[in-house]
Amino acid sequence: MPELLLASTSPARRALMDSLGVPYRAVAPDFAEDHEASKDPVELCRTLALGKARAVAAQHPDALVLGADQVCAFDGACWGKPRDAEEARAQLRRLSGHTHRLVTGVALIGPGVERQAHDAVALTMYPLTPAELEGYLATGEWEGCAGSYRVEARGRALFSAIDGDLTSVQGLPMLLLVRLLREAGVSFF
Repeated sequence: MPELLLASTSPARRALMDSLGVPYRAVAPDFAEDHEASKDPVELCRTLALGKARAVAAQHPDALVLGADQVCAFDGACWGKPRDAEEARAQLRRLSGHTHRLVTGVALIGPGVERQAHDAVALTMYPLTPAELEGYLATGEWEGCAGSYRVEARGRALFSAIDGDLTSVQGLPMLLLVRLLREAGVSFF
């Protein structure tokens, strides 16, 4: 079985991978994310996930490489990670009181393997008061997160409803990922 590499340095993705109990190694992809590449969130997240996987696979051609990326889709726009607190503030203000989609793309490539998939989750945010918005920004949880929130921590309190796979919102849709890994011959037990 080839070595399994996670093309990510995300602590949330590493925690989800750790929960599987499958040996893997996290490798930072040398890949520039371009969230302007497409206005279609499914196409965009799948393209970005594949780009990350290919960047790592180029350095490790004998490995099985997993790439993932997320896009927040709302009102015809696709957002990635906010650049700074001001952009996070603007994103959260727009999402406040509304339902949006978080689309997570996954790519698995390696010798004889190239698979892509995605998962979409609908999230409804409570209407946020200015104090709630500023209080959440002060946590710093928004950093590095599409949509400017992290549901595996205090950001959970931003939402009145989450319709879909919570692990997808956290960065890796685990049921979908397990299927892809099983199809690629990865053994879990």
